[in-house]
Amino acid sequence: MRSDKMKKGLEKAPHRSLMYATGLIKEEIERPIIGVVNSANELIPGHVHLNQITKAVKAGIRMAGGVPLEFPTIGVCDGIAMNHEGMKMSLPSRELIADSIEITATAHPFDGLVCVTNCDKIVPGMLMAMLRLNIPSLIISGGPMLAGRIKDKPIDLITVFEGVGKVQKGEITQEELEELEFKACPGCGSCSGMFTANSMNCLSEAIGLALPGNGTIPAVFAERIRLAKYAGIKIMELVEKNIRPRDIVTLESVKNAIAVDMALGCSTNTVLHLPAIFKEAEINIDLEIFDEISKITPNLCKLSPAGPHHIEDLNFAGGIYGVMSELDKKGLINKDCLTVTGKSIGENISELNARVLDYNVIKSIDSPYSPTGGIAILRGNLAPDGCVVKQSAVAPEMMQRTGIAKVFDSEEEAVAAILGGKIQKGDVVIIRYEGPKGGPGMREMLTPTSAIAGMGLDKDVALITDGRFSGGTRGAAIGHVSPEAQEGGPIAYVKDGDKILIDIPKRRLELLVDSTELEKRKSCIKIKEPKIKSKLLKRYAKLASSASKGAVFE
Repeated sequence: MRSDKMKKGLEKAPHRSLMYATGLIKEEIERPIIGVVNSANELIPGHVHLNQITKAVKAGIRMAGGVPLEFPTIGVCDGIAMNHEGMKMSLPSRELIADSIEITATAHPFDGLVCVTNCDKIVPGMLMAMLRLNIPSLIISGGPMLAGRIKDKPIDLITVFEGVGKVQKGEITQEELEELEFKACPGCGSCSGMFTANSMNCLSEAIGLALPGNGTIPAVFAERIRLAKYAGIKIMELVEKNIRPRDIVTLESVKNAIAVDMALGCSTNTVLHLPAIFKEAEINIDLEIFDEISKITPNLCKLSPAGPHHIEDLNFAGGIYGVMSELDKKGLINKDCLTVTGKSIGENISELNARVLDYNVIKSIDSPYSPTGGIAILRGNLAPDGCVVKQSAVAPEMMQRTGIAKVFDSEEEAVAAILGGKIQKGDVVIIRYEGPKGGPGMREMLTPTSAIAGMGLDKDVALITDGRFSGGTRGAAIGHVSPEAQEGGPIAYVKDGDKILIDIPKRRLELLVDSTELEKRKSCIKIKEPKIKSKLLKRYAKLASSASKGAVFE
């Protein structure tokens, strides 16, 4: 056993003495020891109940003859961190989470690892650690939040974000906004739409590193507790069979994950996180694979913010395996890929009798929302290394558009202009110096995109940034523009009044300024130096790669 490194042999007598000091008995020390990473805290709605999930995981481990040892890691709620300096810390937390788990699981060599997670950067950070360590492991989420309701209308966090713009426009009152505040997020769980947390929890199933149901069973269901117990039992099987994450994650399982990503219309953050996760398995992917798979994979779901449905609806409609069973009808899923069940995707589909139970929520493969996937990669002279848009959440009127640039060097400046009524129909809002290095930390732009939508401009105004977006963003929101402004990318040289061509079907993003003028600007416009006080962010700015490479440390 791997744990023998810290417990077996004459010279490990001092080690065993310390283990006895924790309350372990001899019989426990002799059994397989499983690390259980618990990211519970009292800050994140998706994590406030994770002690209960962790308790269930540990019960499952003990039932199967193992000894669970729990340890913590940090987490950031992107919604609460939004639109202030706290958002600069969100993406860097991904690397810190992966590092902290690697540190603990190397210093204390476990036989297996269960990662208890739910939100934002915690999921990819844990997946990165699992692949880096490559010991028998699986991930279990706390599950999605139920949607809120006002009368018979489902609402969620994005309803509140967009409500701010509606108040500013005079469409709703402050009292109505307050009602939204109280009712949009009814309890624990990851926010109820196809936002980043739920995107990554769903894709963990498709990759094969989570049990079926991980992405969609609601947080408040007893079924979620049962799944956590099964996760504890299953990790013991993985240890016995020595099935490790890199046995599961292959190029084919990568393609499965991206196909499901496109079918679901997941967050654009998946284009940052999947390359970072797979890099830990020494599988290097670039933006092209997302676009190649998008072009052949139909969009089957329109979950909030792209449409009216929420994760609870997806769960009742057949879940992630229902989606995969539908994609399999056109040969878009590799069913031979191994999963943490110990069986292949195909065997899981068969044993679960996985199928679509509600074609209103998961469209038929023969009658999709779109013949292409939810995400598109654009290129052009404004984004030579690429950028990303959640095309499934873009209004038809905005798929092809030429607009006038309104340029801002920070999110705060842009939000003030949007809510101040300074953005007009036909404008293209440019927010720069918000990339991995320029931010630093690559903040999410949910506040400005929600303000645009709330003020009724989402069918008339585009937003382009070298920052990133929440999965809750809708509209012509184009992010991850690479190279970023801080690295001298063309976005640094855009001026107010420039014309911008957006052509999502043709995958183009062009600054309609001739090359001579652009070179002239490069010679006279100075790149801004970021004002960084935080030591962590200084280090991050030095190490983070381009968004086109997943903003991984290099």
